[in-house]
Amino acid sequence: MPGERRPGTDHEHHEWSPISTRSKLSWPNDAKVALCVMVTLEHTEWQPPDDKFNSAQSGGVGVRPFPDYPRYSHRDYGHRVGIFRVLDVLERLNIRPTVVMDTQTVQGYPYLVQHCLGRGCEIIGHGESASQSISGDMSMEQESQFIKKAIDALTEATGSPPRGWFGTEYGESERTPDLLDQAGISYVCDWANDEQPYHMKGGLYALPAMLELDDLFTMSTRRVTIDRYARLLTDGFDVMYRDGATNGRLLTINIHPWLCGQPFRIGYLEEALAHMMGHEGVWAASGSEIIDWYRDNAPA
Repeated sequence: MPGERRPGTDHEHHEWSPISTRSKLSWPNDAKVALCVMVTLEHTEWQPPDDKFNSAQSGGVGVRPFPDYPRYSHRDYGHRVGIFRVLDVLERLNIRPTVVMDTQTVQGYPYLVQHCLGRGCEIIGHGESASQSISGDMSMEQESQFIKKAIDALTEATGSPPRGWFGTEYGESERTPDLLDQAGISYVCDWANDEQPYHMKGGLYALPAMLELDDLFTMSTRRVTIDRYARLLTDGFDVMYRDGATNGRLLTINIHPWLCGQPFRIGYLEEALAHMMGHEGVWAASGSEIIDWYRDNAPA
């Protein structure tokens, strides 16, 4: 879908809609903010394929020639230790997580799949691995197979197809929303352009993630300290909570267990989320719960 120069957006995946012109969005029990916490479990390959695409390779101590032990083992910490610490925090605060899993995690770590299901998490699709992302360099057939493989792996492992999708490094091509819709996905989290869900084309909805509050983007890419990151979370929430009094807001936060699951960071994360959950009028829900409500109660 080539870009088209015209008023508003230059594509046809969704309409442009300034929030100031919308009718009031009301969440369950008239909550001011819907809080969605995504926990991303993505496998970092020992040796990525030569033809893989990755825009950043962010995190850890930097990219080295194979084998890059520090980066590999740093990321692996999230699967071995960090995930349990993060899920414990969310359980204490009564926040149902939306767990993002790539194909290599689903197939290589069946224990984690069952552990997350046992704790009531929603699991959504995330492509192949941390080092392989959708891009416009793919053909339509390659991208279709890429998406199908991820959906099929989750369906086999969990017993039901995933309803949501979050691309590796928010990666998409100009075709991705259409292909996700055709594959039966209900919502996508890659579009970071709003503080409310919105309808895209067909049966697809956007659940916008707050990119600047993604812990990888903030602490790994921008080198923000954990105490400052926690302050960003609470400051951002406070503004959205105030604005949500007149029109409901959505705060979607993406957490990586290899970062926020570290023992010196987890307390800051818990304090920030506890600050949010300590307010009346906060609805903590999974991605599917939020999208289902929005679809059935979308403002005019």
